Amino acid sequence: MDESAAPRRSRSRVSEVAAAAGVSPTTVSHAFSGARAVNAETRERIFAAARELDYVPDRIASSLRTRRTGLIGFVGDHLATTPYAGRIIEGARRAGLERDVLLLVGESGGDAAAEADLLTRLVAQRVDGILLSRMFHQRVRRPELPEALPLVLVDAAPEPGWDVDAVVPDEAQIAALACERLLREGHRDIAYVGTTDTSRAARGRQIGVRTVLGDAGIPLGPDRLVSDASDAPGGRRAGLTLLSGRSRPTAVICFNDQIAMGVMQAAARLGIDVPAGLSVVGIDDLHPVADALDPALTTVALPHEEMGRWGMRRLLDLIDGSAEAVTGGPHRLPGWLVDRESVAAPAAR
Repeated sequence: MDESAAPRRSRSRVSEVAAAAGVSPTTVSHAFSGARAVNAETRERIFAAARELDYVPDRIASSLRTRRTGLIGFVGDHLATTPYAGRIIEGARRAGLERDVLLLVGESGGDAAAEADLLTRLVAQRVDGILLSRMFHQRVRRPELPEALPLVLVDAAPEPGWDVDAVVPDEAQIAALACERLLREGHRDIAYVGTTDTSRAARGRQIGVRTVLGDAGIPLGPDRLVSDASDAPGGRRAGLTLLSGRSRPTAVICFNDQIAMGVMQAAARLGIDVPAGLSVVGIDDLHPVADALDPALTTVALPHEEMGRWGMRRLLDLIDGSAEAVTGGPHRLPGWLVDRESVAAPAAR
């Protein structure tokens, strides 16, 4: 028999999936759309029945009924060149799959005109909402978008006067964890290498360092505070400045892991052993830098995946009309210490 002439198998229906799973067709629709909460065990039973029957939801018919496409736009500035960008996207993607939505990702390369063009294209695709992201915590200007289109900022804060939902790292708490790790080890002569970038991250982390050290009675004087570019060459320059004199600190906290790498290179150039002669703590948990250094770098991880997840869930709640008001500015998520090998008790002097 000519296989091309064989009758085509008809598309499985919601009613068949419902019968196989022992639930109502409405519950099947809710499980796939996320419009209503469905018990996890029941939802898995529905999905198993759907797989068995090769059932696929008809998104076109669904969008005509609900006036939603099930598409979310994600626009970031430096996705291809930032190692942890994938974590933010992964958090958003997974949270979207929980509610049966798909993510359309675009990169602007930090170009304002390219970002505006991407947003226009996403609106033309009738996305249900937008996640607008930055790869480090900074302020962003309000884009030109339809007023009714839900939007959430991820790893970014709005410009003054723009009332919009946003999620950012708790920069002060993150820097405080680095300080507390050194204080627990007995360090009292601690320096901070900041960045010359004028970002919210830069200000928040320096506030966290000053607060914790101040509470411990440790001054952060001019000779213990250096700022440079937020990369390894900047860290090397700052490290040589801090460590070349006769009175050098026993520990250094760095704005990020790349600066920390440069500080460790400066220490090696000066014959200072890390961590026996100098303890170093970074911020970011930037792979493969932090775990590839020798010794491996103790650092504070930023909540990249968690920010993507929170942003997506918040956006979908806004779309559904179930979001509760968030007050007090952007929602802050904490970081956590990743203890490796670059911290030890201070050597006796």
